[in-house]
Amino acid sequence: LAAENKVFRSLLGMGYHGTITPPVIQRNILENPGWYTQYTPYQPEISQGRLEALLNFQTMVCDLTGLPVSNASLLDEATAAAEAMTMSLAVSGNSSKTPRYLVSNSCHPQTIAVIRTRASVLGIDVDVAAPTQFKYDSDVFGILLQYPGTLGDVSDLSEVIADAHSNKAIVTVAADILALAILKSPGEMGADIAVGSTQRFGVPIGFGGPHAAYFATKDEYKRSIPGRIVGISKDREGRPALRLALQTREQHIRREKATSNICTAQVLLAVMAGMYAVYHGASGIKSIAERVHSLAGKLAGGLKALGTKVLFEHYFDTIAVEMEKGAVKRTAEAAAAKEYNLRVVSENVIALSLDELSTDKEVEELLQIFSEGLGKTSSPPRLSEIRADSMPPQLRRASEYLTHEVFSRYRSETEFLRYVRRLESRDLSLTTSMIPLGSCTMKLNATSEMFPVSWPSINALHPFVPAEQCKGYAKIFAGLEQALADLTGFDCVSLQPNAGSQGEYAGLLAIRAYLDGKGEKHRSICLIPKSAHGTNPASAVMVGMRVVPVECDAEGNVDLSDLRAKLAEHGPQVAALMVTYPSTHGVFEESIKEICSLIHQAGGQVYMDGANLNALVGLVKPGELGADVCHINLHKTFCIPHGGGGPGMGPIAAAKHLLPYMPSHPLAEVGGEEAIGPVSAAPWGSASILVISWMYCCMMGTEGLKRASSIAILNANYIAARLSKFYPVLYRGGQGYVAHECILDLRGLKKESGVEVEDVVKRLMDYGFHAPTVSFPVAGTLMVEPTESESK
Repeated sequence: LAAENKVFRSLLGMGYHGTITPPVIQRNILENPGWYTQYTPYQPEISQGRLEALLNFQTMVCDLTGLPVSNASLLDEATAAAEAMTMSLAVSGNSSKTPRYLVSNSCHPQTIAVIRTRASVLGIDVDVAAPTQFKYDSDVFGILLQYPGTLGDVSDLSEVIADAHSNKAIVTVAADILALAILKSPGEMGADIAVGSTQRFGVPIGFGGPHAAYFATKDEYKRSIPGRIVGISKDREGRPALRLALQTREQHIRREKATSNICTAQVLLAVMAGMYAVYHGASGIKSIAERVHSLAGKLAGGLKALGTKVLFEHYFDTIAVEMEKGAVKRTAEAAAAKEYNLRVVSENVIALSLDELSTDKEVEELLQIFSEGLGKTSSPPRLSEIRADSMPPQLRRASEYLTHEVFSRYRSETEFLRYVRRLESRDLSLTTSMIPLGSCTMKLNATSEMFPVSWPSINALHPFVPAEQCKGYAKIFAGLEQALADLTGFDCVSLQPNAGSQGEYAGLLAIRAYLDGKGEKHRSICLIPKSAHGTNPASAVMVGMRVVPVECDAEGNVDLSDLRAKLAEHGPQVAALMVTYPSTHGVFEESIKEICSLIHQAGGQVYMDGANLNALVGLVKPGELGADVCHINLHKTFCIPHGGGGPGMGPIAAAKHLLPYMPSHPLAEVGGEEAIGPVSAAPWGSASILVISWMYCCMMGTEGLKRASSIAILNANYIAARLSKFYPVLYRGGQGYVAHECILDLRGLKKESGVEVEDVVKRLMDYGFHAPTVSFPVAGTLMVEPTESESK
C-alpha cells in the first residue's frame, strides 16, 4: 500500500517543508521505545530526561521568537493560532458583545479555516483582509499576522503591530521558525504572541503530522498560556529539578473554568525539534537558513531573467510568480512530469517553497521547468550568472539566539549521542516498567507497527499533494475508518482530530451543528457526570455550551435520580450528555442504556468519551448502547505510542444523522455536506501514525481484538482480587467485578499509619515502578490499569 503513494518533490509550502532528520536523532529518539513509550511527565522524579529535552525546546522557541515565555508544544500551527485567538480575547479585557478578530489574508488557508471553526461557536466575528486594510473599532480584541506570508512576502510588521496596540488589540504573529534565524523576530517587532510549527526542524512531513507547534508570549500572559510549561525548581537539597510548572490545561481542577482543553501535546516531536537545535547549534541553524534563502534568491533572479514577474521584492524561501494565462498550467504540468509539486494559486499565479533539501541542481531544474512552461526555446540563465537578492538591513536579524551552552556543547556525534542517552536514562518508559495508569492505557506499541513511520513512502508526503499521489494512504484511511465504524457500531468516522481532546471538541461541534440544523439553537446545556475526565467540561465550554454537573452514587455510577432532576430542570435546553463508559470509576455503568434513553427523550444527544474503549472493543459497541458520537483515543486503545505526552490521535465515530457535520478541510475532499469546518491543520490530522492503528487492527483481527479487551478486564480483576484484602477496592459492578481498571482506597491506611498515598507513589518509584494514577478521580486513592500487554 505504501508503494502506491508517489513521493514527488513537494515545494507546496504552507507550513510543510522538506527537512533532514539527523540519523542520530531518527535512530535514538524517533525509533527508540525508550523515548516514544514514555507517558506525560506528571511524576517529575522519573521524567527528568524528557523534561530537560522539553526545556531545550522552550528555550529554542523563546530565543527565536524573541519572547520570554514558551510552552512545551501544541498540536499544529493552525490550532495554536486558534488558541492564540481565544487567549487574546481572555487577556485583552475586551467585553464587547460582538468581539471581532482580524486575520491577515496572507495567513495559510488551513489556519484561517481552523480559526473560523473555533470562532463560529464562541460568537467571535473573523475578518480576513490585508493588514494595511484592517479596520479597528471597540469590538476588535486581536489580530493575526503571517511572517513570512503564505506566498512568501516578508515585511517589517512593526508599524502594523504598533497600530494594533494603539487600538488595544493583542497581536499574534504566526512565524516560520527557520526564517527567524535570519529575520527580525516577532518579539523585536512588538508582538504579544508568536505561534508556528517546528516541523522543519528535523521532523518528517508525514502527510500532515505529527509535528510540534510552538506558542510563545510575553511574561504578563504566562498564566493564560495554553498547554504545559516546563519550569526549573530546586529539590530539598538545593539541586535544580525540572517539573511541569504552569498548566492552564489542568482541567481536572479547573474543569469548566479551564481556558483550553489541550491534553495531548506533541512531546516526542518537540523533543526531536529541540534536539535538532542542539545538534546544529546557532551557527548550523543560521547556515541552513542562509543557504535556503540564497537558493531562493537565485531562483527569483532566474525567474526574472526568464521574463516572469516575481510578486514580492522581499522573501525568505517562497517565491510567487505571476505569469500569462495558460503558462501556469503548462508550468505545473511540466513540473509534475519531472515529479515536482508546485502550488497553483490561481490561473495567473504559481508559487514554490524551497527548503533544507534544495540544491543548486534543483534550482536549475526548476528554471528549466519554468522555461518550458513559458514556451522559451533558449536555455535558462546559469546560476553563476544570477545575483541573488539581499534581505534589506531593517529586516535582517541582529540579535543572538541559542546562546545557552546546551546548543554549543554537543558538537560531535559522539557527545550528542551520549547526551541523548543520558537524558533517556533519567526517564522511565515501558522499556523499564509497567505503567499502570488508570484512565491512560499505557500498553504495548508493537515494533512491527512502528516500522512504516520511518518509510519515505509514508513520512515524506506533503498533506496537500494531488489525490493520485496518495492512493496508498487513501486505502489505509478507508480500511481504518471501516474497522473503527465496525468496532463502535457507528456509521461514519472522521480521522481528522489529532488528539483525544480535539475529538471531544469535534464531536460536540457536530452535535451542536445538528441541533442548530433542526432549529434548536436554544439547546446549550451539556450535562457532565462529576466523575468525567477534566477535558470534558473544558471541551463543552469551547463549543459554547454551559456545563451542568451530574452527581454520582455511592457505587460510582451516574446518579439516575439526580440526572432525572437535572433533566426536569433543564430539559428543553439540554444539548448533550457527555458520559464515559466504562466509567472513570472503573465500572461498567449498568444503567447506560437508560441514561442514553433519558437524554434522547429530552431531545438531547449522547457523547461518549472513548477513553476507556479498550474495555469494549470486540465485546460491546457504543452505538448499540445509545450513544450518538464518541471519540477514539488511538494512542490508547489502538496502540499509537504516547511519546512522552504526544503524539495522540482522537478520531470521532458517529451515527448516520451526524454524518453531514463531519469536519471538512479547505484543501482536501473530506467531511460532510454541512461540515463544521476543520479542527486540525491537516485533512487527516497526524496521518503518518494512523498506519500504526491500521496495522494493529489488521494483525489482531476480530478475535484478537476481542481477546485483548478480555485480558485487559481479567488483568484488572486479578489485581483487584490480589490486593483487596489489604486495600479496599472503592467501586465494583453489580456482579462484584471491576472493568479494565480499579481504584484502590488508601484513605484507611493514612488514618491507621499516617502514610499518605503520595508516600506509596514515591516508594514505588524508588523500586523502579511507575506509580498508578494518583488521587483521580477520588482523592486519597490509586487507580490501576494493567492493560492486556502485561503478563500475569
